[in-house]
Amino acid sequence: MNKPNLEQKVFLALLLVVSLAFAWILLPFYGAVFWAVILAILFGPMQRRLLKRFGGRPNLTALTTLLVSLLVAVLPVIIITALLVQEGATLYQRIESGDLNVGAYVEQFRAMLPNFVQHQLDRFGLNDLGSLRDRLSSGALAGSQFLATKAFSFGQGTFEFVVGFFVMLYLLFFFLRDGPELVARIRQAIPLSQNQKRKLFSKFTRVARATVKGNIVVAATQGALGGLIFWFLGIPSPLLWGVLMAFLSLLPAVGAGIIWTPVAIYYLLNDQVTQGVLLTLYGIFVIGLVDNILRPILVGKDTKMPDYVVLVSTLGGLSLFGLNGFVVGPLIAALFMSAWGLFTGPASAPSPLSAEMPVVPPTERPG
Repeated sequence: MNKPNLEQKVFLALLLVVSLAFAWILLPFYGAVFWAVILAILFGPMQRRLLKRFGGRPNLTALTTLLVSLLVAVLPVIIITALLVQEGATLYQRIESGDLNVGAYVEQFRAMLPNFVQHQLDRFGLNDLGSLRDRLSSGALAGSQFLATKAFSFGQGTFEFVVGFFVMLYLLFFFLRDGPELVARIRQAIPLSQNQKRKLFSKFTRVARATVKGNIVVAATQGALGGLIFWFLGIPSPLLWGVLMAFLSLLPAVGAGIIWTPVAIYYLLNDQVTQGVLLTLYGIFVIGLVDNILRPILVGKDTKMPDYVVLVSTLGGLSLFGLNGFVVGPLIAALFMSAWGLFTGPASAPSPLSAEMPVVPPTERPG
C-alpha cells in the first residue's frame, strides 16, 4: 500500500472529523456567528475606509465600526422587536376579550359588496363566508397569542439572548479587524486555482452584500412607510401591520399590497372615500415605487438575482432556519449562482470583480 497516499487520506478524514466537531460545538451559537459574519460583510467597506483615516490603527477602526453597526443595524431591530411583541400581546387581549371581532369585519365587508358581486360569489359557491370568518378569527387569535407568548417567555430566555448577543458583538469585532487575514486563510485552504478562487470570492461577496442589503433596506423602508400611513389613518396595531408588510415585500409584483389593498377597498366600500383614495395613492406611488427606486441603487443590474430566486430561497430559508432564513436563503442562492456561473462561464474570461475584495497578507496587515 502507498504510504503517502494512506497518510493523505487519514489526514483528510481527520480534518473532516475535527471540522464537523467544531461546527457541532458552534451550533448553539450559529445565529450569533452567522449575523457576525453578515454584519462584517456589510460594514467591511466602511471599516476599510476608516482604517485609512485612522492611520492604520486596526483596533480603533474595528471598535468604531462595531459601534456604528450597533447603532445603525442592531439596536433598531431589538427595539422594534420588543415593541412588536408588546403590541401583539395587546392585540391578543383585545381579540380574546371580544373588543376586536375579526368575524364581524368579514360580515360587514360582505354586506358592503355590490349586489352583482354577491351574486357572482353565490354563483361560484363562495357565498358561505362562515368558514372564512372562522379561519380568519382563529388565525388572528393564534398569531396574536404567539406574540403574547413570546412576551411572557422572553424573561426565561433572557440569559441565552444576552450571551448570544455579546458573542455576536465579540466575533464581529475580530471579523472586522482580521477579516482580510481570515479571508486569505480560507482562500488558501480551498483547493481551486487562484483565478477561480478570486472570481468565486469576488462574485459571491458582491452578490451577497448587494442582495442582503437590498432586501433588508427595501423591506424595512416599505414596512416603515406602510406602518406610518396606517398610524396616520388611525388603523389599530400599525407597527404589527408594518412588520407584516416588510416581510411580504419579498413577494414579487404584489408584496406589501396584500396588506394595504384590502384596507383601501374596505374604506371605499364603507363610504370613506378620502381615506380609501389616500391609502390607494400612497400605496401605489410611495410604497410600491420604493422597490423600483431603491433596489436598482442598492443591488445593481449586474448582481440582482431574479425575483423568483429571491422568493423561493427566502421562503425556503424561513421554513428551515426561522427568521435567520430571511438572510440565509438568499445567501445560499447567491453562492449557488456564483459557483455555477463560475463553472459554466469561460475560464479565460477576465473577472470584472477582481478588485471587489482586496486581500491583505498577514505580514502586511497594518498595526
